[in-house]
Amino acid sequence: MEISYWIFVFSILLLFLGPGSSSIDNFHQPFPIVEPDPGHTKLQLSQEGLEAISRITAPISAVAVIGPYRSGKSFLLNQLLSLSCDEGFGVGHMRDTKTKGIWVWGTPLEMDIDGVRTSVFYLDTEGFESVGKSNVYDDRIFALATVMSSVLIYNLPETIREADISRLSFAVELAEEFYGRVKGQDIAFEPAKLLWLIQRDFLQGKSVKEMVDEALRHVPNTDGDKNIDQVNQIRDSLAVMGDNSTAFSLPQPHLMRTKLCELKDDDLDPMYVKKRDQLKELVASIIRPKIVQGKHLNGKEFVAFLEQILDALNKGEIPSTGSLVEVFNKGIIERCLKLYNEKMAKLGLPMPEQSLQDVHERSREKAMNAFDEQHFGRHHAKQSAEQLDEEMKEAYKNVRMMNEYQSTRLCEELYTRCEDTMDQLQVLRLPSMAKFSAGFQQCNESFDQECVGPSKVNYEQRMMKMMGKARSLFIKEYNQRLFNWLVAFSLVMVVVGRFIIKFILVEMAAWVLFIFLETYTRMFWSPEALYYNPVWHVIVATWETIVYSPILDLDRWAIPIACMIALGILYCRCYLGRRKHGSLSSWLLPLYNNHQKSGSNRARSD
Repeated sequence: MEISYWIFVFSILLLFLGPGSSSIDNFHQPFPIVEPDPGHTKLQLSQEGLEAISRITAPISAVAVIGPYRSGKSFLLNQLLSLSCDEGFGVGHMRDTKTKGIWVWGTPLEMDIDGVRTSVFYLDTEGFESVGKSNVYDDRIFALATVMSSVLIYNLPETIREADISRLSFAVELAEEFYGRVKGQDIAFEPAKLLWLIQRDFLQGKSVKEMVDEALRHVPNTDGDKNIDQVNQIRDSLAVMGDNSTAFSLPQPHLMRTKLCELKDDDLDPMYVKKRDQLKELVASIIRPKIVQGKHLNGKEFVAFLEQILDALNKGEIPSTGSLVEVFNKGIIERCLKLYNEKMAKLGLPMPEQSLQDVHERSREKAMNAFDEQHFGRHHAKQSAEQLDEEMKEAYKNVRMMNEYQSTRLCEELYTRCEDTMDQLQVLRLPSMAKFSAGFQQCNESFDQECVGPSKVNYEQRMMKMMGKARSLFIKEYNQRLFNWLVAFSLVMVVVGRFIIKFILVEMAAWVLFIFLETYTRMFWSPEALYYNPVWHVIVATWETIVYSPILDLDRWAIPIACMIALGILYCRCYLGRRKHGSLSSWLLPLYNNHQKSGSNRARSD
């Protein structure tokens, strides 16, 4: 009973945990990795095939077979994998073809390549020129197989047609962008090795290499046909790719092609079996692990790479190498832009606009140099460089806006501070042209030194207007305020001389000054004329000397000093005068004392 209970529990655990570990029990079969969308124009990923690839932890390599519809691609793959038609890829003439999109054999071949244990996947692709498909769809299949694979077997029946060469345009563009760029650790990927495989009924006559060379010769174009020119350009590029391509011929395995899946190796043409084994060796010799951005890809990384490529190929109306270059350069653009932003972020804003421009140019040059060292692609890399340049311009635009904002903020603060200083100088208790000039100069110097950035010019103009108005207003009121102060000072000294110190000379001098200011100026000079008189200049110079100097600012210390003087006078009057029995008062008031003495000696009259 207890054993049955544990069996039941174990079954429940398997029920819940089993599907989560893997939804595929048998990987010894083909799986779709890319399928056509409902419109049969673009491609979409299939989770079954991706799961078969993702489980691989070793470096991955892929061998893809491309070619026309019903040209024997699936049978060829079964032969390379030593599989029968029943267990391998579906063969068209035997049953309904399963090859829609791109399929992968779920069990990779394990190979030791240059000391690296590599898992080699074989890919079967949907044939070209089949009914119900667009040419764009065929181009996407071809492009994806070209990028994914390490070895690209171009399976052609009998001979090489003009259309077969034209279809290689994407491979040519891809090779022109990436072929030969193997610098450092940041290469995008090495283009697939192109293997021309021509299957024909007889091997006499021209060799397959001669056939390829002849097919790649220039075609005369006396009429200037654009299509012929385009194919000739492809021929030139394929000739340049000579080191990255090879050719091989394979005879037909048997005359009864519809029963090939039923035949064993002993029933096949011995020449075919021999050449097939040579083909296996050739493919094994040129296989290399897939390298993307300087590193070998495992299963999960290969799937992520596949997703990137598929997004790029589906982006436009037609697949292009430009879209692939953008994918590979995207990360490099982000790194270079980050380098530029880090340089610009170290700036202490605000700063002069020319200095900011110089830093921008230096940072941009470093970022572009970094891009030139790392970028992928040759022709289409220009678009990525332009994209990087545009993004740096946008970033620089934001930095300029921030610099302008910080400059405006700083200059506004300095302007407001100077405006407040000018307002304070306008209302000095004791007006002083020297103090106003010192404050005026200090404002100008601090503004000129501290206000930087693009807003400085505008604020300099505002500053000049404000300071000019403040100076004109101060000068206009300065003489009048000084005149009023002198009148008030003369009256104060009259009071002080008569009632506080009781010194007649002080009182008389104060009366003379008061009468001079109030009477003589009104009789002989206008107040404006007085300001140009040399006497007034002497008075102004004396006033400035007394009121303000670098050592003493009387406007600030006038009240404390006046209070101290008043306290000193009171002290002398109240305490020292009593101690010396009037000696001090007799010294302070000689006139009144002499008058009293003379009056006491004179005889009183009747």
